[in-house]
Amino acid sequence: MANTKTIINENTKNFLNPDVVNNELESELESYTRSAIKKIQFTVIIKPAIISFIALVISFFLDLSKVPILGNITIDLAKTLFPSWKPGEESVIPFSFWWLPIITYAFFVFMAFLAYSNLKLEIIRTPASATIDRIINSYTSVIDSISTALPLIGAAILLISIKLGEEIFLGLSVPFEVKALIILALGKLFEPVLDQLGVEFQNVVNHVSDIREKYFSRIQVENSRNILKQLNSSNDGALKGTELSIADVEKFKLLVEQSAKLSEIMNRNFVSIASLTEKINHIDGISSQKITELSTLANALNQASHSLGDDKTLTGLKYLESIVVKK
Repeated sequence: MANTKTIINENTKNFLNPDVVNNELESELESYTRSAIKKIQFTVIIKPAIISFIALVISFFLDLSKVPILGNITIDLAKTLFPSWKPGEESVIPFSFWWLPIITYAFFVFMAFLAYSNLKLEIIRTPASATIDRIINSYTSVIDSISTALPLIGAAILLISIKLGEEIFLGLSVPFEVKALIILALGKLFEPVLDQLGVEFQNVVNHVSDIREKYFSRIQVENSRNILKQLNSSNDGALKGTELSIADVEKFKLLVEQSAKLSEIMNRNFVSIASLTEKINHIDGISSQKITELSTLANALNQASHSLGDDKTLTGLKYLESIVVKK
């Protein structure tokens, strides 16, 4: 966007007001999305539709009956490939289904146009990848369902017509099944058309996402710079009002180091206690009576350690030491 940089510079001056920033951003993104979507024309389906259109043209050459303008093209092709071949007398004149692939292909193009129109509306409202996937998948499933259902219906008619006789089998079921299989191929070849529509609109969504990410990244950088400037100015004023001596800084550093060492010692103690607890838990055959005895022993040792720190006890030990030394 041309005005994105200008808006960022203006909004960073008011970084404490996020509503202003968001409103400006959404307005710019909506304007860009509308202009970008207007540039996407329905003619983008021409390239991916070429293969399916060629298959539609080939379908005229795969028919058991006469085709308008082209005539009985299947027999003509057989005569061209095998000059000595002579067609037998037709006892049954098959139905002509040359129009069935054309109507189905026109329906596929109509589905693509509906998908295109729906994408134009929805992407302006919610430019998200999930929206594109939902729309493309819905129309793709419609095309796939129709192209798959017709051969299955033709197969059912084919099985029924076996019992009804040669005239129904060759005159109706076989020609319909041939065209239904061609429609199945057309449906599979038409799927890249919808994929191309999804790619075109996905490019717009990706660009909108990139703009939003870069926008907020620059806002965050500018806000951080402004905050640092304010902190630096506040620190300068504080340092002028209160003079910190080198001794105070050294004391503070010493306290930080002592706190770190104390934390390390406590961490080692907790690890040792956890290891000891785990070992006790894995001891086989330990009973509640033994645990009680261990607890009593620990209390006795604790009381003994406290007694050793008593003044009277220390005095007595000193006297005992003097007596032992004299001996």
